[in-house]
Amino acid sequence: MEGTVFTQALEGMKHVKSEEGVMLTKPFLNVCKQILPVIDKFGPAMALAKSDIGGNIIRLENKYLSNPTQYNHLYSMVQEEAKTAKGSSSCADGLLWLTRAMDFLVGLFRNLLEHQDWSMSQACSDSSGKTLKKWHGWLARSSFTVAMKLAPDRKKFMDVIGGRGDVNSDMKKFCTTFSPFLEENHKFLASVGMDVIKAS
Repeated sequence: MEGTVFTQALEGMKHVKSEEGVMLTKPFLNVCKQILPVIDKFGPAMALAKSDIGGNIIRLENKYLSNPTQYNHLYSMVQEEAKTAKGSSSCADGLLWLTRAMDFLVGLFRNLLEHQDWSMSQACSDSSGKTLKKWHGWLARSSFTVAMKLAPDRKKFMDVIGGRGDVNSDMKKFCTTFSPFLEENHKFLASVGMDVIKAS
């Protein structure tokens, strides 16, 4: 593979905001899709997480495709339904859980960069504790604990995602560049009362 698994996402992030600084739906979702191959490299450990993330991307993408002009800005579809649709099938819920999942991945990547001695399981568990655990119910937490027993070997994982590029440099750039978008999502979701929802 040319570059690392982050190469396409790094390129895509240049287009996430409009010239006016507004978050754009399609480019943001494309970056999220472009980072999904990283989850594939976990093997069965993250199969459920990948399914959830993919489902949230599809939900938001389908809403966008129903009217690309109206939903060009990422938050427009959520603003439209924020007062009425707080169910698990809403776009607001989809954006919330997609953002949380991306928070987890950014945390994991930071752990891999900052804690060279940590195992994959340790890096994942720490990131989950900081990003997802407080929002998950007992069942999700239990499933995650079991999944982490299937986490791949750290060195093999890093070799696979590295491809033919500088994986540490790309991973750092990804975290630095993508985190502000996620923070902006959280601020927006908090402004419409959607950032405190827990899984049932």
